[in-house]
Amino acid sequence: MITSEQREKLRGWFAGRLPDDLFEELTEVTVDREEITVIGRIPAPHLAEGGSAAEREAAVEGRIQEFRERTRETRIEVAREAEHRFRRKVSWGVECDGERAMFTHIAAPVMTRLRQPERQVLDTLIAGGVARSRSDALAWCVRLVQRHTDDWLTELRESLENVQRVRAQGPDASDTDAEEAPEDGD
Repeated sequence: MITSEQREKLRGWFAGRLPDDLFEELTEVTVDREEITVIGRIPAPHLAEGGSAAEREAAVEGRIQEFRERTRETRIEVAREAEHRFRRKVSWGVECDGERAMFTHIAAPVMTRLRQPERQVLDTLIAGGVARSRSDALAWCVRLVQRHTDDWLTELRESLENVQRVRAQGPDASDTDAEEAPEDGD
């Protein structure tokens, strides 16, 4: 886990490194052990007054696709620099007229051991058509927990940051900092 300060430095690096005209606004930069996700807002398409919902949806989809193709080389260049600097893959997405689209993102495998009652929950989700596999069912459960426990997870992350600050004051601080820092320097 990285600290709030490290997360802010990461966001600052992207804000400074991205070309000014790439996004209207850099809306989100998130990070975990494997991936940095960068999401920016792009302009909504201009439509004639009174256009239908289908027209709006198609126009937004077209705008997102145009942006993705037009900015590919720039995004690849920035991602290469960031991946070298922060040792994580970079994923991209946009927000356009209230819609969010991810271009790339990784699905990291996670090993877990579940007891029978926990496996039965996953198997019930599969039998009910909610998921196609145990992996899908587990991802569904994680998304459900994430959606309903934002306050609790925020409090837990803040507590973990406090633990890291206390550890940083200990005798092995230089070893811990080197392992958990999101950047290795230039």
